Amino acid sequence: MRSITLIMGDGIAPEISEAVMKIVDNSGLKINWDIQTAGADLIETEGTPLPKRVLESVIKNKIALKSPVTTPIGKGFRSVNVQLRKELDLYANSRPCCSFPSIKTPYDKVDIVVVRENTEDLYAGIERQVDENTAESIKIITRDASIRIAEFAFDYAVRNNRKEVCAVTKANICKLSDGLFLNCAREVADKYSDIQFREILVDNCCMQLVQNPNQFDVLLLPNLYGDIVSDLCAGLVGGLGIAQGANIGKDYAVFEPVHGSAPDIAGKNLANPTAMLLSATEMLNYIGEKEHAIRIKNAILKTFADNIKTKDLGGQSSCSEFTDAIIERL
Repeated sequence: MRSITLIMGDGIAPEISEAVMKIVDNSGLKINWDIQTAGADLIETEGTPLPKRVLESVIKNKIALKSPVTTPIGKGFRSVNVQLRKELDLYANSRPCCSFPSIKTPYDKVDIVVVRENTEDLYAGIERQVDENTAESIKIITRDASIRIAEFAFDYAVRNNRKEVCAVTKANICKLSDGLFLNCAREVADKYSDIQFREILVDNCCMQLVQNPNQFDVLLLPNLYGDIVSDLCAGLVGGLGIAQGANIGKDYAVFEPVHGSAPDIAGKNLANPTAMLLSATEMLNYIGEKEHAIRIKNAILKTFADNIKTKDLGGQSSCSEFTDAIIERL
């Protein structure tokens, strides 16, 4: 039986984590869930929102499924997500955004994968208060990180029969930092003759996405733009409730929903577990359990087709009712 770390966050995290574990277990795949807690509640008892034991568990098991952890806005501790990515060198963030036939949106057949550099840019967290009226953040872009994320994007395109990689930057303004990222993407593109390559400025990309998202295939972005654009892409297909994510490194991988901890609905049985469940299916594909991943994905599609959805997707089902419906269709 395979051991997988499950990082239990806060807010709606316990509800959707329990739902996902229940569905995966009912798919016929038995997993030893190594449950580790993280989040603000641990600061008082363990002195940190990301205890060392969590990292040790991921290092031991190599694979983790993570639920949301609240990140304070404008104050407080640094993002647990950012810490995990830095500590484990999870340099590639992959976020597929695909239309679901039974979820009505203004767009049909959207199928975009956002590949985001995950370790540097403004998310390196190098900031200082210059004086009481001025704060300063340093944007870090390196050649090594840019080359390896570009290679990840093109390798992903090859493995998944994608046709194009589009590099998204603001290199007309940030000529040195974004310019370096773009030049590295161009350099890598020259080695992949079977994959088309183009480049676009991030502001134009956002406009093009809401006008004609079907023109895009794989988007390659630095950290900050990737974070923003991936949420935009999630909005094209139904929202963050169905937005999955994967953080991939050389030695470890952490899979997680894109959305936050939604403390306003925590404990009310209203949460949508789909994004975390889709992240789990991506995890199962990653570890070679493709048959179980397909079974779960098909059960989700059938549940949606039967018009059983949580309220954020226009339905009336509670988290537990939606979970039971997927298990029934397994």
